[in-house]
Amino acid sequence: MIAMRWPDGIVRCPTCGAEKVTYLEKANLFKCYEKHPRAKFSLKVGTIFEDSPLGLDKWLTAIWLIANAKNGISSYELSRHLGIMQKSAWHMLHRIRLAMQNGSINKLRGSVEVDETFIGGAARNMHKGKRSKYWGTGHDGKIAVMGMLERNGGEVRAMVVGGTKRHHLAPEVRNHVEGGAVVYTDAHTSYIGLDNAYIHNVINHAHEYVNGHIHTNGIENFWALLKRSIKGTYISVEPFHLFRYLDEQAFRFNKRKGTDADRFAAVVSLISGKRLEYKQLIGKSSC
Repeated sequence: MIAMRWPDGIVRCPTCGAEKVTYLEKANLFKCYEKHPRAKFSLKVGTIFEDSPLGLDKWLTAIWLIANAKNGISSYELSRHLGIMQKSAWHMLHRIRLAMQNGSINKLRGSVEVDETFIGGAARNMHKGKRSKYWGTGHDGKIAVMGMLERNGGEVRAMVVGGTKRHHLAPEVRNHVEGGAVVYTDAHTSYIGLDNAYIHNVINHAHEYVNGHIHTNGIENFWALLKRSIKGTYISVEPFHLFRYLDEQAFRFNKRKGTDADRFAAVVSLISGKRLEYKQLIGKSSC
């Protein structure tokens, strides 16, 4: 674990970044020789594990399970596996999803498929009090989600958007896709105007789903995986947390060509500098 967090072999203080650090064997802690509070620190400090009373044996098992379960793993199932409370397992899973977030500033290039979908329960299955709020809106109380997939083994990116109007979708395309790329979309009118910055190809699903290389089947395959995990494993996802589940599924999709060990190592390499307290998770503090 030490070697994975500090691959160059130099242990650094998570508070000040100093390299003058020693290991206190009896205390099982590291000590920084610079003068500042919290000079002593454990392997967990400065990671998603910080302040967790759970041991690394449980944390690393949880990372392996969520990184390699194609349809995800519920907090109830994880709690049974690890012998911990469901509430702790739920917090643990969201911390791991934080590590899975893609913070890349590089834009997608080449050939990129773009599509949108809705996540949520159908209005006909809602309680009468909620159904009246959404019935007839066209969205049925669902949350709009947008996705982009770079073809030929590239990555997928997915995000929650405020709606499916042009002012919701077009800016996201420009933020994530390099100018001059070949963009493939369906005939949704909100994508009209992309041809001033991209080579825009459109497939009209009212007539066909594939026309040579023009299609959005790749990103729709991702939607199928996402909805299978949400409907089959998680059953219900609060809109407030939906972006975390998008990060989880996108991570696994982008690492699909690696081994289980590769995905595990990829998550562990991303644990530093990220923290999610429980009060943040439940919305009682700004994230």
